[in-house]
Amino acid sequence: MIASSTAKSAVSTSAVTADPAAIERASRIRARYRKLIAITLFLTFDLIMFGAFVRLTDSGLGCPDWPGCYAKLSPIGAMQDIRAAAEAMPHGPVTVPKAWIEMIHRYVGTLLGILIIGIMIQAWRHRRVLEQSPWLATIILPAVSLQGAFGAWTVTHKLMPAIVTAHLLGGMGLLALLTWLSARQGGGTAQLPPVPTKVRRWRWAAALGVFLLFTQIALGGWVSTNYAALACMDFPTCHGEVIPEMDFHGGFSIVRGLGELPSGELISQAALTAIHWTHRNFAFVVLIYLGWLAWRLRGVPALAKPARGLKLMLAVQVLTGLTSIFLQWPLVIAVLHNGGAAVLVMLCITLWVRLADRDARLEPVRLGLAARDAAAVGR
Repeated sequence: MIASSTAKSAVSTSAVTADPAAIERASRIRARYRKLIAITLFLTFDLIMFGAFVRLTDSGLGCPDWPGCYAKLSPIGAMQDIRAAAEAMPHGPVTVPKAWIEMIHRYVGTLLGILIIGIMIQAWRHRRVLEQSPWLATIILPAVSLQGAFGAWTVTHKLMPAIVTAHLLGGMGLLALLTWLSARQGGGTAQLPPVPTKVRRWRWAAALGVFLLFTQIALGGWVSTNYAALACMDFPTCHGEVIPEMDFHGGFSIVRGLGELPSGELISQAALTAIHWTHRNFAFVVLIYLGWLAWRLRGVPALAKPARGLKLMLAVQVLTGLTSIFLQWPLVIAVLHNGGAAVLVMLCITLWVRLADRDARLEPVRLGLAARDAAAVGR
């Protein structure tokens, strides 16, 4: 197997040497593809942050229909309807600023979808030059389409907590897929030494870390969508008790409206306390596990940077989480807390991809084959 790979590398190298223009074309294709993914990843991260801003400013129903705003393309054309709704309910969900916040979020989401279509097209068009399966890039398209559907259902179901939480998880899942796709491209990490075989067994530990992180994000989304962030105003106790009075059945009933129990009654303080207390205490599990994982992987050159970043972001999340309690959930801190969760997703996925990539040492072979294929197709 090693001899075969070496021979293939030698053949590819000779092909590259024979046609320097081919490797230049392959390099340009790869660079454009990496840049497109990087821009899309950055926009996805921004959209998650802005989505948190939409939710925390109660702007989700700023335009109460979908996909337009009172059937118009922008709040400009719907200004009469918006002002009439605001006058009818001065403290209601519809105001001019909230309408613009909601519609800007939708516009950016549409742009994100267009970029992902571009990624998929490039992945299939240049699949031989890129030397990777286009299916991961393809899967991202239905993922963002489903995310758009959840965005619509968020509005049509009047901010139903289960729908809004699923929308948040979908955004984080989309970010994870794009991070995975980005990590496959190499780029600045191409010169990193391969991860030793004995260290690769930690990929299962990294996968468990991703699962725990997404569970905590789901709990955090449930806190936010049920407005339970201030259900416990003290720390480390809650209402002065380690285990306060809680209603887990009411708090974690999935199919119900915002601020309601399944029976239609208003949600109780005990139910909100159960939501907050669960998220707060599961955070300790995630903090200990991911901190331990980062510490174990810190000495591996290919993993050192994301491992250090993971430790740093865990500390930041603890700080923003505690600050939101003591400062009574200021908007900037709450948005940063959501952003910190997104950064943790990217770091954990990066660790997992680098641990799971068995073909990192064959990158020179891929480059040679890509150059050969670029010469063959004349692109």
